[in-house]
Amino acid sequence: MGEVNVFRTKIKKGDHVRVIAGKEKGKEGKVLHVLMDKHAVVVEKLNLLKKHTRPNQTNPKGGIIEREGRIDLSNVMVVCASCNEPSRSGSKILPDGKKMRVCKSCGEALDKGA
Repeated sequence: MGEVNVFRTKIKKGDHVRVIAGKEKGKEGKVLHVLMDKHAVVVEKLNLLKKHTRPNQTNPKGGIIEREGRIDLSNVMVVCASCNEPSRSGSKILPDGKKMRVCKSCGEALDKGA
């Protein structure tokens, strides 16, 4: 039968990421969705796909609709807000016991709430 792949990711919805490989290499955007089962993310205004639609109730004229396609997780990196470079992320445990993501290069927090 089909196996269920369970991946852990350090990228979350709302993160600012840069594409490091593929046709969109070098472009940046905000993560709209994280697709854990597909090991991919959907980034705002990147990897646009054109979908042809027939006329229907919601779209009476039909036509071509552009939407974002998915990008593999291995092709994106989180951009650190302080050093403004794509960086690997690590975790740090705060004194109150909560976990926080930190930039590996500069040590600043990646999470906005921290």
